[in-house]
Amino acid sequence: MTTPQLLIVDDESSLLEFLALLFQQEGYRVVTASNMAGARERLGTGDTFDLVMCDIHMPDGSGLDLLRELKEHHPQASVIMMTAYTSTKSAIEAMRLGAYDYVSKPFDVEELKVLVQKALEKSRLVEENVWLRRELEQKYTFANIIGKSRPMQEVFSLVERVARTSSTVLVDGESGTGKELIARAIHFASPRANHRFLSINCGAMPENLLESELFGHERGAFTGALKEKKGLFHETHRGTLFLDEIGEMTPTMQVKLLRVLQHKVIRKVGGNAEEPVDVRIIAATNRDLGEMIAAGTFREDLYYRIHVIPVRLPPLRNRREDIPLLVDFFIRKYSDELGTRPKRISLAALAVLEAYRWPGNVRELENLIERSLALTAGDVIETADLPSYLRESSQPTAEHARLPPEGIDLEAHLETLRAELMRQALERSGGVQTRAAELLHMTFRSFRYYAKKAGIVGALEEEVEA
Repeated sequence: MTTPQLLIVDDESSLLEFLALLFQQEGYRVVTASNMAGARERLGTGDTFDLVMCDIHMPDGSGLDLLRELKEHHPQASVIMMTAYTSTKSAIEAMRLGAYDYVSKPFDVEELKVLVQKALEKSRLVEENVWLRRELEQKYTFANIIGKSRPMQEVFSLVERVARTSSTVLVDGESGTGKELIARAIHFASPRANHRFLSINCGAMPENLLESELFGHERGAFTGALKEKKGLFHETHRGTLFLDEIGEMTPTMQVKLLRVLQHKVIRKVGGNAEEPVDVRIIAATNRDLGEMIAAGTFREDLYYRIHVIPVRLPPLRNRREDIPLLVDFFIRKYSDELGTRPKRISLAALAVLEAYRWPGNVRELENLIERSLALTAGDVIETADLPSYLRESSQPTAEHARLPPEGIDLEAHLETLRAELMRQALERSGGVQTRAAELLHMTFRSFRYYAKKAGIVGALEEEVEA
């Protein structure tokens, strides 16, 4: 943790020296200025000050003017104003402009030290919040959502355009496809990024609790409501609220949500007053809302309110070319968390992952990589390190073979199939034939022979076999 740095501004030289010595002994770095010009010069050096203590009445200007400048150009710094003149008007003005506190001279030294400690703690929290927000923004940018496949590129193109608007979005996709990740990316790329993003699973709680969570409640509204509670619509004012699994919402709650979307007002449970809210809604579902409308379990008018801009996330089995990228990302992620050197995955093991259907989508793949890193003894994740159900699913079965009514030239069919798989292996391995052979569980000699026979690659130089 870095040592806090203080800037103390006062035209009384004896007091300035005393305060500098006092806070240096407390372990702080202290910079001083005896006038406004000197203070502005210190602030212009590029140094970061955690706390500024400034006298209001200076010979060359007002400390309130410096306070205004600090809040505009150095908002992370806490400010304590000092004066020898007791003035309620000045105190109110200083607090209105954003001062942390206001002290009158002469002051109690111990009280001043405690006040400085509290002001520095506030500066630390502000700085920490800024850092956390930057981390979140970097984590949930579109660049950090993995996918080079055409389906994902189409999703990226759409959500980047959507982010600039305040339109309601419905993210549709199977469980584990990353719907909340897309919702967060939309929020942090939007004009609402400086306000809150909150999420709630609409199917994870009973109706009365969901209503209280969304809209809040008054004290005594129901048994156990011992105090007033703000709802998520209050908490995300001017921000984004993510309603996950909206298809699980009861008909009664659907009516109440529809009213919010239509009129932009909410009413707490047990309350009578309506309050305006400005919240962007991003909803998500893994259910077919069209079928639910036909069955009478989801309101059609609500559907059209949330279906302003639909975003469909493809299942992982429809974007298999993204699997190597995702595997590499998760290996690095969990290696960092475990504090170990990243392992590699063999081409044969990667081929098994690419052949699997992934009913749990990206979430299932992530869990498998975390498990493999924890259980694999060596530096390379091999096929044998994968669960047996994955290895078995990659083996061909009888359902892949269909005999046409007119029969088939089996040898020619097998030659064509082998040539096609070899072409795919070469493409996946970047043209490196030894790796392509490993993907097909062939020796390099056999791969070279059939590659020549099929005309897949040009004549190879004869190599001496070890």
